Amino acid sequence: MSLIPLRPLMEATIKYGFGQGGFNVNAVAQAKAVIEVHEMFRSPAILQGADLANGFMGGRIDFLNATLEDKKAGARNIGNAVKKYGMDTDIPIVLHLDHGRDFDSCVAAIEGGYTSVMIDGSSLPFKENIELTREVVKYAHGRGVSVEGELGVLAGVEDHVFSDSSTYTNPLDAVEFFQKTGVDALAISYGTMHGASKGKDVKLRKEIVIAIRECMNHLGIFGALVSHGSSTVPKYIVDEINGLGGKLSNTEGISMEQLTAAIGAGINKINVDTDIRLAVTRNMKEFFERYPEKRNSGSIGAIYERLETMKEAFDPRVFLPPIMDTVMYGTIPDEDVAAIVDCVERGAKEVVGTLIVKFGSYGRAPLVECVTLDEMAERYKKIDKWL
Repeated sequence: MSLIPLRPLMEATIKYGFGQGGFNVNAVAQAKAVIEVHEMFRSPAILQGADLANGFMGGRIDFLNATLEDKKAGARNIGNAVKKYGMDTDIPIVLHLDHGRDFDSCVAAIEGGYTSVMIDGSSLPFKENIELTREVVKYAHGRGVSVEGELGVLAGVEDHVFSDSSTYTNPLDAVEFFQKTGVDALAISYGTMHGASKGKDVKLRKEIVIAIRECMNHLGIFGALVSHGSSTVPKYIVDEINGLGGKLSNTEGISMEQLTAAIGAGINKINVDTDIRLAVTRNMKEFFERYPEKRNSGSIGAIYERLETMKEAFDPRVFLPPIMDTVMYGTIPDEDVAAIVDCVERGAKEVVGTLIVKFGSYGRAPLVECVTLDEMAERYKKIDKWL
């Protein structure tokens, strides 16, 4: 396995002009599926565990209240899963922390095996965001771990990240942010939104991306640009969920045409979470529809009850607590749990496989330099002399 930091992969996206999906995982089965589908397409892979997803993977069912200890345990569980299922693959894999809340959360992820972390200081004043991000960069780069920051505010809801409205990223601020923090990647606000309700006719402001990229090229600054809140929210999956008794409404995603145009304008990494959640939830609903006798299963019947009582929900973390050992460690005690794991894996592969093709990362794995954390730490010493 080649478990690498984010930077070498981002260098390849910039050099060869393709987009790389960053896919959030909240269970061992999802990590397994995401690695396998990338391997099938000979694509490099970025698996992402959100800060609170680490809490969930650490056993905290009410993950919005996850403690640092929960996150540490969850980071180890995700790290172990990636190592287990990526051990025999030839593709480069990045394990990336999404929306790290603070310095300690980033440290917990790094100690758990993450090779890249995001520190989200976007809610802070500009100077404070720079200071926090710079602190994380110093710590992470010393260990060969790459860092993503965020500038600008995205509307919508994702775990603890919430905002009623967007604040677009100022291109000049973005350039200054790269210069003063040394981050490898920067999530920008240019029209995307978190969650499944992005609104109709969303228009991405490519000119923001182009302006940042042109300024950075002119000044000789390296940096990848990241698109958060980029799920497409496939209508066919939403319709299937509602056809199986779900009650999802106001579900709108980002069009594929706009995402691919954004890649052409200079976006390098595209984060996707909601689409995977939807596909997994659809599969579980479909399973219980096809096999009604399983609704009374001793091991998975409680999942059916949750699906039936929370029809407006689509996050699998709401439904999967009855099989937390399976979520956290990948244990499969019986055939019924195996069937749910199959639902999870197929849902992840359906979405991720489609986006690997659409974003253009298929066949690109051999183009990515496989750099170890120790090697990257030595490179960062030269890159970060001024920090």
